[in-house]
Amino acid sequence: MPITAKCRGIVAVGAMMVAATTATLAVAQDTPTLRFSAVFSDQDIRADMMQRFEDAIADDFNMELHYGGTLFSQGSELVALQRGNLEMSNVAPQDIANQIPAWSILTSAYLFRDADHLLTFFQSEAGEEMKSMAEEQLNVRILGPTFFGTRHVGLVDDERIETPEDLSGVRLRMPPGESWQFLGESLGANPTAMAYAEVYTGLQTGAIDGQDNPLPNVQNMRFYEVMDQIALTSHLVAFDLLMVSSSVWNDMSPEQQQEFQAAADEAIAWSTAEHERNEQELADFFREEGLDLYTPDVDAFREYAQQKYLESSLSDAWPEGMLERINDL
Repeated sequence: MPITAKCRGIVAVGAMMVAATTATLAVAQDTPTLRFSAVFSDQDIRADMMQRFEDAIADDFNMELHYGGTLFSQGSELVALQRGNLEMSNVAPQDIANQIPAWSILTSAYLFRDADHLLTFFQSEAGEEMKSMAEEQLNVRILGPTFFGTRHVGLVDDERIETPEDLSGVRLRMPPGESWQFLGESLGANPTAMAYAEVYTGLQTGAIDGQDNPLPNVQNMRFYEVMDQIALTSHLVAFDLLMVSSSVWNDMSPEQQQEFQAAADEAIAWSTAEHERNEQELADFFREEGLDLYTPDVDAFREYAQQKYLESSLSDAWPEGMLERINDL
């Protein structure tokens, strides 16, 4: 049977549709997938930060966003990046300090004054030196610091603490790792290692007496439901490092790298502003929920903590003059 013009047209259209579908699949297969893992929940402001970042790089990358430590547990993300099992993460500076002792200076109590001081440091020559140190030794690219509030001490007991001596014997939950544990000691407490996802139950059952986190985290994880008070110690300007593996970064063209970094900068700036705004509102919210919020003797805590660090072996690895350079910013 001869093929009519109509049949030839149908065949041609079908061939075009097949070709278009094949081309679309090829493009999709060529678009790299970046798996992102973080310990914070999908209700966290930083989850919205990552959604903004994902939207900005959608033309060049597919993103898989994993929250709540469901893909990699807290503290294991950096090793996963190094082993090629993960492409992106929000890594605590304490995890970097576990491999590079010099980085412990950036985990010490009462180092940064506020979010502006933190960002100014990472944009400075001193900050570039610390980032380069980590990038060269760990095979990662640091995109920037993700501020998520100022850490305070929250306790189950309703007896106020005014000085570090008042925290003597208090089982204060701190994340695993030497830098985190020493931070707890520098406040006068008895640090107890516990995964982030277990803190609510730990407070509820009495396995721990308290925890230290910024106010947004206390809200996101609903810790306020099982606490009686928050002492506004302001002992640490809390931040993680948004990073991508060096292999992913090095595979990008210079134009892609510029766009990738710009997307990270914009998302981080938005997140920082949201956290600062949120902190101001949450103090009133927690008081309405029945918690006692108050400011202890911060000068006593600062003096005690700084003395503990300077007398410890941790400070032996601090780059010479770095503390002064940070203070002078």
